[in-house]
Amino acid sequence: MWTAVLVGCAACYLLKVSGFVVPHRLLEDPRVVRAAAVLPVALLAGLIAVQTFATGRALAVDVRVAGLAAAIAAAWLRAPFLVVVVAGAATTAALRAIG
Repeated sequence: MWTAVLVGCAACYLLKVSGFVVPHRLLEDPRVVRAAAVLPVALLAGLIAVQTFATGRALAVDVRVAGLAAAIAAAWLRAPFLVVVVAGAATTAALRAIG
């Protein structure tokens, strides 16, 4: 177990250090800049979709969808990020408490 943890730590450290070795001309390429700008959004959207609509290996539509809808509404109204998170969590918690 500890071997796997240490290997994982070393791999993460080497990946982080490799960012200093990459030439700047590659990092300033417009394609890389565009990908770096949209990749976190795509990863977060995928994580949200999996956490909202999946239970194990099955598709689930429950109160989490209402929480996501509340968070989307708050984001659409340009609420601060913390308000968006609290709106989604509070909606989900309230609906779970009700039924």
